[in-house]
Amino acid sequence: MKKREFLKAGAVTAAAAAAAAAALPARAQSAPSYSWKMATSWSGGPLMEIGAKAFAEKLEFLSGGRMKIQVFPGGALGNALKVSETVKNGVAEMGHTWMGYDWGADPTTVVFGGYAGSFDTEKMLHWIYEDGGAEMQRQFRDEKFGVISMPLFIRTAEVFLHSRKAIRNLDDLKGLKMRTAGAWIEMSKELGASPVTTPGGEIYPALERGVIDATEWGTLWENITPGFYKVAKYLILPGIHQPTAPFELVINKDVWTKLSPADRRLIEMTAKLTTFETWTRIGEEDAKALEFYRKAGNEIIELSPEIQYAARRVAFKWAAKTRVGNPWFEKAFKSQVEFEELWTDASSYRNVKTQPIAKVLKELNIKA
Repeated sequence: MKKREFLKAGAVTAAAAAAAAAALPARAQSAPSYSWKMATSWSGGPLMEIGAKAFAEKLEFLSGGRMKIQVFPGGALGNALKVSETVKNGVAEMGHTWMGYDWGADPTTVVFGGYAGSFDTEKMLHWIYEDGGAEMQRQFRDEKFGVISMPLFIRTAEVFLHSRKAIRNLDDLKGLKMRTAGAWIEMSKELGASPVTTPGGEIYPALERGVIDATEWGTLWENITPGFYKVAKYLILPGIHQPTAPFELVINKDVWTKLSPADRRLIEMTAKLTTFETWTRIGEEDAKALEFYRKAGNEIIELSPEIQYAARRVAFKWAAKTRVGNPWFEKAFKSQVEFEELWTDASSYRNVKTQPIAKVLKELNIKA
């Protein structure tokens, strides 16, 4: 076994033991067993493999085999963009989706799911788990959509676009036919783009045929699987539309109500463990993926500061307008703004100023 695999196995085993000990102090043989269906919004890739399926595998292990989940690809049990509805109606007991797909029903969903005005993923994790975000998300989804919700999977900043056209500044966005989702549909129009939305499985053929000029989807690593780089020469960074992207586990309320407090806690802990593991895994794989795109012949373009600043300004203008008359949006938005204000000086005590490692080693004549 490789060292990394050994360490990972050890970490998972330790976490599993701790979770089992905390959630199931006395794993009685008479404890009920469950077999559930999970609807997802994904046809495959990391969201499926290290998200939905990884959660199912961990939960089965940590429950001693009592909780089994059959994970279905997007569209198999209902509309891939309406997983919360599929779960509420009892077609599936659980679902894995991005809350922002429901932004048309209530735009508050993108405050929890991430939008152009969000902070980065490290801050989002702190807001979710330490500043009341997860509890607020649970209350919101229960009250407005009739499902139980908790975070499951989180991304770092996404790729802004895989594009057939070079995009460097605001003028380049004018008239660009791009696939996106959530509130960025409205915001990107203000920047001059012509957005459309479509399920993940339909993006590649649309991009290949030129039906769309560009698409966003996930992070550098996640976007290798769908293969957008094969039909779009330009890789545009960073993801100004999505600085972070928390995804969610949705559970049918009747199913949740029948679970014991210990089993509910076990599900929550397993979802949290999976979420943190996706963050570290994606961070590592993204670093490797950049070189992959270079070798594939993609031209990598970093957006100008002008467009990066403009995106967040548009996002806050949108949020200020949207919160009027929407108490839940006001509550969640205000909470995140207050959190970011609290963290204003965080970089001064959390981040040590350094030079690029290659420069330092070269100057000191040190070989890696």
